Amino acid sequence: MTESASHYHFGPFRLDPEERILLCQDQYILLPPKVFDTLLALVREAGHILNKDVLMHRVWPDNIVEEVNLAKNISDLRKVLTKFDGTQDYIRTVQGRGYCFTAGVTRAQAKTILSSQELVSARASSEALEPVGGAMPLESRFYIVRSMDAEFSEAIARQDGTVLVKGPRQVGKSSLLARGLQQARSAGSRVILTDLQRLNASDLQSAEQCLRTLAEFIAARLQLNFKPNEIWDSLHSPNFNFEQFWYEALGSIDEPVVWGLDEVDRLFGLPFAADIFGLFRSWHNARALEPEGPWPRLTLVMAYATEAHLFITDLNQSPFNVGTQLLLSDFTAEQVADLNQRYGAPLRDGQEMATFFRLVGGNPYLVRRGLHELKQRRTALNGLHAEFVNDAGPFGDHLRRMLAALARDQALSQAIRGVLRGEPLLSNELFYRLKSAGILTGDSAREARMRCELYGAYLEKNLATIRDNG
Repeated sequence: MTESASHYHFGPFRLDPEERILLCQDQYILLPPKVFDTLLALVREAGHILNKDVLMHRVWPDNIVEEVNLAKNISDLRKVLTKFDGTQDYIRTVQGRGYCFTAGVTRAQAKTILSSQELVSARASSEALEPVGGAMPLESRFYIVRSMDAEFSEAIARQDGTVLVKGPRQVGKSSLLARGLQQARSAGSRVILTDLQRLNASDLQSAEQCLRTLAEFIAARLQLNFKPNEIWDSLHSPNFNFEQFWYEALGSIDEPVVWGLDEVDRLFGLPFAADIFGLFRSWHNARALEPEGPWPRLTLVMAYATEAHLFITDLNQSPFNVGTQLLLSDFTAEQVADLNQRYGAPLRDGQEMATFFRLVGGNPYLVRRGLHELKQRRTALNGLHAEFVNDAGPFGDHLRRMLAALARDQALSQAIRGVLRGEPLLSNELFYRLKSAGILTGDSAREARMRCELYGAYLEKNLATIRDNG
């Protein structure tokens, strides 16, 4: 930084625009590039209202983005600034107009805040990588906001009766669900998250056992002053007992309740699944039919990958064709580029970015895993490209699980061979099963194609082992 360059002081913070450094006293604070740009734009206009459109143009001068991206940046900034200094609110929302940075800001002419050696050390210590896989922490700097985030947020704010979050495996449903449930908590709702993967096989032996287990879990999480066995009556059906349990539960608390069900696919195919899903559908209808009852205070959120119509033949018994339906899709090229910046740009130019995107597509898991490996190994894409399609490579476990799943079902493996030959002659049922598994993409069975080049290259190489063993 030159002698004449400026940096900004506000509260305990110092901001260096040229070196893109934010310090709180002597602690380096790592911000994603676009979050840093948002802060810089606000600080430069401190005390003045910055129109949303103007702010978005300054942060994304070459792209048209949705307002939800700006709102996420503002939210992230508030969390960071409050974490390091909770004595004041730095950013004020001006309804219908934009945002105003309210703290006093002074501008100083000085050399860079840190020496080159100090800067390298500070950045290195702040760029810890997160494990890849599973739900992402709420404060993760690697979480990419998509259009569904805003729609989910609005559904939670409206207290919709049924909210459906659908998408293929490892597309980010659990991470989105976690953020919506946190929003509900912040708004004062009582929140229950039930991950159906945690149920034992014994819990799924019958509708009676399944609903009793769920009731016990809900009672514990809501800290109810009664036990489900006080409600359960052996003379009545499991559905009747479970509904009566919810009547008592909702009647004993004043706040709205949000019940999040993750991995709902676990119930599909069970002999009693239609009965349980029919009960859920009846609660949705009861919001209108019994407006004075408890159901308007219950929001049911279900995250799943499977095509429900393959298992529920009576559409009038299905909760998957009512309520708010959200389809979570893969990352766009622009979102992959954003994530690349958050990882410190291991993909160095547009050519590497295009090659990487063709290889893994927008598959959120593959994108994060690939960038993680490039960053961790401090190597260029061409140094790992060949490893990506091998069993010993960074995607090896993921690819072997996919192959093992196909090996267990000859019809699925034959369907994939047809797609690889350019002859996607598969039934609608097989197409939807493979699409839900995250292996295929496309709008219909006739348009089926591999989700990404990585899957195509690996399966073309390894499906022969299934043929030989079959």
